[in-house]
Amino acid sequence: MLNPLIIGDKIASLPIIQGGMGVGVSLAGLASAVANQGGIGVIASAGIGMNETDFFSNFLEANDRALRREIRKAKTLTAGIIGLNIMVAFTNYGRLITTAIEEEIDIVFSGAGLPLNMPQFLNPQSNTKLVPIVSSGRAAALICKRWLSKFDYLPDAIVVEGPRAGGHLGFSREQLFDPAFALEKLMPSVLEEVDHYSARYGKKIPVVAAGGIYSGQDIKAFLDMGASGVQMGTRFVATHECDADPAFKQLYVDATPEDIVIINSPVGMPGRAIRNKYIDDVESGEKHPYKCAYHCILTCDYTNSPYCIAHALMSAQKGRFKSGFAFAGSNAYRIREIVSVSELMSTLVAEYHESMAVPAARRMG
Repeated sequence: MLNPLIIGDKIASLPIIQGGMGVGVSLAGLASAVANQGGIGVIASAGIGMNETDFFSNFLEANDRALRREIRKAKTLTAGIIGLNIMVAFTNYGRLITTAIEEEIDIVFSGAGLPLNMPQFLNPQSNTKLVPIVSSGRAAALICKRWLSKFDYLPDAIVVEGPRAGGHLGFSREQLFDPAFALEKLMPSVLEEVDHYSARYGKKIPVVAAGGIYSGQDIKAFLDMGASGVQMGTRFVATHECDADPAFKQLYVDATPEDIVIINSPVGMPGRAIRNKYIDDVESGEKHPYKCAYHCILTCDYTNSPYCIAHALMSAQKGRFKSGFAFAGSNAYRIREIVSVSELMSTLVAEYHESMAVPAARRMG
């Protein structure tokens, strides 16, 4: 009953994309496990070279080397669809996309800014699909118009991400809790704009809903709304195959609703995270001195920031919460156990089917 998600010639038997989660939370291990279950697995490029011995001294080369290795590793583990998430704000954005296309990644997802020039990195032999991540119909229309006029290319799909997602968010603090900016309110305008371009230019552009999607019931709700698929990040953290340290996963299991907080990130965006002492110390004015060797994000005010966001996230990925914290979506507190990706996907499908049965049962009654 779940239709496949078709992005160009890439066909996922389940319309579920595992969101890219950095730093180091979704690498080849998690991405390949999701792909093996019929979804689309996504490697996060943020800080991907963090375990390279020369990461601090040779940031660009270390990330490039690690990215190639993770893509190649994922391909040895699955014949399914593997994607890569790249933030527009990365200082090495172009280099990461170029490397990914050279390694024949299936799909590149790009957000945290408007990816207005993504198609310029394709070459005539490329079969990589390009998927921008937007937060409004206006942004979707702007990207379609720009790509057509400059590159004669339309997006292969579009992800619309709402304000309940984890990590860095493309909304103001006020918008995060404004019902007018809820994902279900954003979807219609994106679908309308995309339908216009699809009809006019004869290219099917699937729209994928993201941000706060947790259950099979949520999946059904957004597919009923017109989405071709969903993207989910948070729920894939609490899986055995997730590439983060076990302590990182356990933090999700132990979280309460009160632990999910909004922080001010040094990159100039609000972020959603799980509260801990590190976050409390920063908010109380305590500084964590550091030397920026990366300048990994263009918008980061690293000369005035009280801490390094890259270092904090890398520390958390390794389970070192005295020197970092974990990003998480708004529903992280609902997770109560760590399961396999296979179990999770089966649960999501079962929940979807159960949600379909409810109206029928009521009609019968």
